[in-house]
Amino acid sequence: MKTRILIIDDDEKLNQLLTTYLANHGFEVISSTLPEEGLRMLEREKPGLVILDVMLPQMDGFEVCRTIRRQSAVPVVMLTARGEITDRVVGLELGADDYLPKPFEPRELVARIQAVLRRAHGNVTPPVQNFDGLTIDYPKRQALRDGEVLDLTTMEFDCLDLLVRNSGQVLNRDQIMESLRGIEWDAYNRSVDITMSRLRQKLKDDPKAPRFIKTIWGTGYMFIGKTSDDLV
Repeated sequence: MKTRILIIDDDEKLNQLLTTYLANHGFEVISSTLPEEGLRMLEREKPGLVILDVMLPQMDGFEVCRTIRRQSAVPVVMLTARGEITDRVVGLELGADDYLPKPFEPRELVARIQAVLRRAHGNVTPPVQNFDGLTIDYPKRQALRDGEVLDLTTMEFDCLDLLVRNSGQVLNRDQIMESLRGIEWDAYNRSVDITMSRLRQKLKDDPKAPRFIKTIWGTGYMFIGKTSDDLV
Protein backbone atom coordinates (compact mmCIF):
# COMPACT_ATOMS: atom_id res chain seq x y z
CA MET A 1 0.00 0.00 0.00
CA LYS A 2 1.12 3.54 -0.73
CA THR A 3 2.08 5.68 2.23
CA ARG A 4 -0.30 8.61 2.54
CA ILE A 5 1.41 11.94 3.20
CA LEU A 6 -0.37 15.02 4.55
CA ILE A 7 1.17 18.38 3.65
CA ILE A 8 0.21 21.37 5.81
CA ASP A 9 1.70 24.45 4.14
CA ASP A 10 0.10 27.76 3.13
CA ASP A 11 2.18 27.91 -0.08
CA GLU A 12 -0.30 26.52 -2.63
CA LYS A 13 2.27 26.40 -5.43
CA LEU A 14 4.71 24.41 -3.30
CA ASN A 15 1.90 22.05 -2.27
CA GLN A 16 1.09 21.37 -5.91
CA LEU A 17 4.73 20.79 -6.83
CA LEU A 18 5.31 18.45 -3.89
CA THR A 19 2.05 16.60 -4.55
CA THR A 20 3.19 15.80 -8.09
CA TYR A 21 6.77 15.02 -7.11
CA LEU A 22 5.89 12.75 -4.19
CA ALA A 23 3.20 10.99 -6.21
CA ASN A 24 5.88 10.15 -8.79
CA HIS A 25 7.81 8.48 -5.96
CA GLY A 26 4.93 6.24 -4.99
CA PHE A 27 3.28 8.28 -2.25
CA GLU A 28 -0.38 9.24 -1.94
CA VAL A 29 -0.54 12.94 -1.11
CA ILE A 30 -3.21 15.14 0.45
CA SER A 31 -2.68 18.76 1.43
CA SER A 32 -4.09 21.74 3.29
CA THR A 33 -3.09 25.41 3.41
CA LEU A 34 -4.74 25.98 6.80
CA PRO A 35 -3.54 24.39 10.07
CA GLU A 36 -6.97 23.73 11.57
CA GLU A 37 -8.16 22.08 8.37
CA GLY A 38 -4.92 20.09 8.28
CA LEU A 39 -5.53 18.81 11.81
CA ARG A 40 -9.03 17.71 10.82
CA MET A 41 -7.57 15.91 7.79
CA LEU A 42 -5.03 14.24 10.07
CA GLU A 43 -7.81 12.81 12.20
CA ARG A 44 -9.98 11.85 9.26
CA GLU A 45 -7.42 10.55 6.71
CA LYS A 46 -4.89 8.88 9.06
CA PRO A 47 -1.75 9.70 7.00
CA GLY A 48 1.48 7.81 7.47
CA LEU A 49 3.57 11.02 7.62
CA VAL A 50 3.01 14.78 7.91
CA ILE A 51 5.04 17.48 6.15
CA LEU A 52 4.51 20.59 8.25
CA ASP A 53 5.52 24.18 7.53
CA VAL A 54 6.49 26.38 10.47
CA MET A 55 5.22 29.68 9.03
CA LEU A 56 1.44 29.20 8.94
CA PRO A 57 -1.56 31.54 9.35
CA GLN A 58 -3.82 31.25 12.40
CA MET A 59 -1.44 28.88 14.21
CA ASP A 60 2.29 28.39 13.66
CA GLY A 61 3.80 25.03 12.85
CA PHE A 62 5.23 24.59 16.34
CA GLU A 63 1.75 24.77 17.87
CA VAL A 64 0.42 22.43 15.16
CA CYS A 65 3.22 19.96 15.95
CA ARG A 66 2.41 20.21 19.65
CA THR A 67 -1.26 19.54 18.89
CA ILE A 68 -0.41 16.57 16.66
CA ARG A 69 1.71 15.03 19.40
CA ARG A 70 -1.18 15.19 21.84
CA GLN A 71 -3.19 12.85 19.63
CA SER A 72 -0.84 10.96 17.33
CA ALA A 73 2.64 9.45 16.96
CA VAL A 74 2.60 10.01 13.18
CA PRO A 75 6.06 10.95 11.84
CA VAL A 76 6.44 14.70 11.21
CA VAL A 77 8.92 16.44 8.92
CA MET A 78 8.99 20.20 9.48
CA LEU A 79 9.76 22.79 6.79
CA THR A 80 10.66 26.42 7.30
CA ALA A 81 12.15 29.40 5.54
CA ARG A 82 13.98 30.12 8.78
CA GLY A 83 17.04 27.98 9.29
CA GLU A 84 18.15 29.05 12.76
CA ILE A 85 19.40 26.31 15.05
CA THR A 86 16.97 27.42 17.76
CA ASP A 87 14.02 26.79 15.41
CA ARG A 88 15.30 23.32 14.58
CA VAL A 89 15.81 22.52 18.24
CA VAL A 90 12.32 23.72 19.17
CA GLY A 91 10.75 21.66 16.39
CA LEU A 92 12.60 18.51 17.40
CA GLU A 93 11.87 19.06 21.09
CA LEU A 94 8.17 19.30 20.26
CA GLY A 95 8.31 15.90 18.65
CA ALA A 96 9.17 16.49 14.98
CA ASP A 97 11.13 13.61 13.46
CA ASP A 98 13.16 15.72 11.04
CA TYR A 99 13.60 19.35 10.01
CA LEU A 100 14.37 20.72 6.54
CA PRO A 101 14.99 24.44 5.87
CA LYS A 102 13.67 26.08 2.70
CA PRO A 103 14.66 26.22 -0.06
CA PHE A 104 15.39 22.52 -0.47
CA GLU A 105 15.80 20.01 -3.26
CA PRO A 106 12.75 17.74 -3.58
CA ARG A 107 14.96 14.66 -3.80
CA GLU A 108 16.44 15.53 -0.39
CA LEU A 109 12.93 15.72 1.04
CA VAL A 110 12.16 12.28 -0.44
CA ALA A 111 15.34 10.86 1.10
CA ARG A 112 14.44 12.30 4.50
CA ILE A 113 10.86 11.00 4.25
CA GLN A 114 12.13 7.53 3.42
CA ALA A 115 14.61 7.63 6.31
CA VAL A 116 11.95 8.79 8.77
CA LEU A 117 9.55 6.08 7.60
CA ARG A 118 12.23 3.40 7.90
CA ARG A 119 12.96 4.49 11.46
CA ALA A 120 9.27 4.64 12.30
CA HIS A 121 8.64 1.17 10.91
CA GLY A 122 11.82 -0.31 12.31
CA ASN A 123 12.92 -1.22 8.80
CA VAL A 124 16.38 0.28 8.41
CA THR A 125 18.09 -0.17 5.06
CA PRO A 126 21.50 -1.82 5.56
CA PRO A 127 24.22 0.84 5.44
CA VAL A 128 26.26 -1.42 3.15
CA GLN A 129 24.88 -3.62 0.38
CA ASN A 130 26.75 -6.21 -1.68
CA PHE A 131 25.93 -7.34 -5.21
CA ASP A 132 28.23 -9.96 -6.78
CA GLY A 133 31.46 -7.96 -6.52
CA LEU A 134 29.82 -4.55 -6.16
CA THR A 135 29.62 -2.96 -2.70
CA ILE A 136 27.62 0.18 -1.98
CA ASP A 137 28.46 2.06 1.22
CA TYR A 138 25.61 4.53 1.77
CA PRO A 139 27.04 6.45 4.77
CA LYS A 140 30.26 7.11 2.84
CA ARG A 141 28.43 7.48 -0.50
CA GLN A 142 30.94 5.15 -2.07
CA ALA A 143 30.77 2.23 -4.46
CA LEU A 144 33.49 -0.43 -4.59
CA ARG A 145 34.14 -2.94 -7.37
CA ASP A 146 35.97 -6.02 -6.09
CA GLY A 147 37.15 -3.97 -3.11
CA GLU A 148 38.39 -1.02 -5.17
CA VAL A 149 36.73 2.35 -4.55
CA LEU A 150 35.18 3.72 -7.73
CA ASP A 151 35.66 7.37 -8.63
CA LEU A 152 31.97 8.20 -9.11
CA THR A 153 30.64 11.69 -9.56
CA THR A 154 27.69 12.82 -7.44
CA MET A 155 25.42 12.33 -10.44
CA GLU A 156 26.72 8.81 -11.09
CA PHE A 157 26.36 7.72 -7.46
CA ASP A 158 22.84 9.16 -7.27
CA CYS A 159 21.85 7.30 -10.44
CA LEU A 160 23.28 4.07 -9.08
CA ASP A 161 21.54 4.61 -5.76
CA LEU A 162 18.23 5.26 -7.53
CA LEU A 163 18.53 2.09 -9.61
CA VAL A 164 19.50 -0.07 -6.64
CA ARG A 165 16.64 1.20 -4.49
CA ASN A 166 14.31 0.27 -7.34
CA SER A 167 16.04 -3.03 -8.10
CA GLY A 168 14.16 -5.18 -10.59
CA GLN A 169 12.00 -2.26 -11.74
CA VAL A 170 12.42 -0.52 -15.07
CA LEU A 171 13.00 3.23 -14.74
CA ASN A 172 12.53 5.32 -17.85
CA ARG A 173 14.54 8.44 -18.60
CA ASP A 174 11.78 10.79 -17.46
CA GLN A 175 11.55 9.01 -14.09
CA ILE A 176 15.30 9.22 -13.63
CA MET A 177 15.37 12.92 -14.48
CA GLU A 178 12.37 13.60 -12.24
CA SER A 179 13.91 11.73 -9.31
CA LEU A 180 17.21 13.56 -9.63
CA ARG A 181 15.80 16.97 -10.47
CA GLY A 182 18.33 18.68 -8.25
CA ILE A 183 20.91 17.81 -10.90
CA GLU A 184 21.04 19.94 -14.03
CA TRP A 185 19.70 17.61 -16.72
CA ASP A 186 19.10 18.65 -20.29
CA ALA A 187 15.93 16.92 -21.43
CA TYR A 188 16.82 17.53 -25.06
CA ASN A 189 20.03 15.56 -25.17
CA ARG A 190 21.22 12.15 -24.01
CA SER A 191 22.40 13.17 -20.52
CA VAL A 192 20.86 10.12 -18.84
CA ASP A 193 22.31 7.74 -21.42
CA ILE A 194 25.75 9.34 -21.17
CA THR A 195 25.70 9.12 -17.38
CA MET A 196 24.66 5.46 -17.51
CA SER A 197 27.39 4.74 -20.03
CA ARG A 198 30.07 6.29 -17.79
CA LEU A 199 28.67 4.51 -14.75
CA ARG A 200 28.82 1.18 -16.57
CA GLN A 201 32.40 1.78 -17.60
CA LYS A 202 33.40 2.41 -14.01
CA LEU A 203 31.47 -0.67 -12.86
CA LYS A 204 33.15 -2.69 -15.66
CA ASP A 205 29.68 -3.78 -16.66
CA ASP A 206 29.35 -5.08 -20.22
CA PRO A 207 26.11 -3.74 -21.76
CA LYS A 208 25.89 -6.89 -23.91
CA ALA A 209 26.09 -9.17 -20.86
CA PRO A 210 25.28 -6.91 -17.89
CA ARG A 211 25.71 -7.94 -14.26
CA PHE A 212 24.33 -4.75 -12.77
CA ILE A 213 22.56 -2.35 -15.15
CA LYS A 214 20.38 -3.68 -17.94
CA THR A 215 19.13 -1.50 -20.77
CA ILE A 216 15.48 -2.01 -21.61
CA TRP A 217 15.54 -0.78 -25.18
CA GLY A 218 13.05 1.96 -25.94
CA THR A 219 12.17 2.26 -22.24
CA GLY A 220 15.02 2.83 -19.79
CA TYR A 221 17.21 1.01 -17.29
CA MET A 222 16.91 -1.62 -14.58
CA PHE A 223 19.27 -2.77 -11.83
CA ILE A 224 19.74 -6.56 -11.95
CA GLY A 225 22.63 -7.05 -9.49
CA LYS A 226 22.49 -10.31 -7.53
CA THR A 227 22.89 -10.32 -3.77
CA SER A 228 24.83 -13.07 -1.95
CA ASP A 229 21.52 -14.77 -1.16
CA ASP A 230 20.56 -14.75 -4.84
CA LEU A 231 23.86 -16.40 -5.78
CA VAL A 232 23.44 -19.36 -3.41
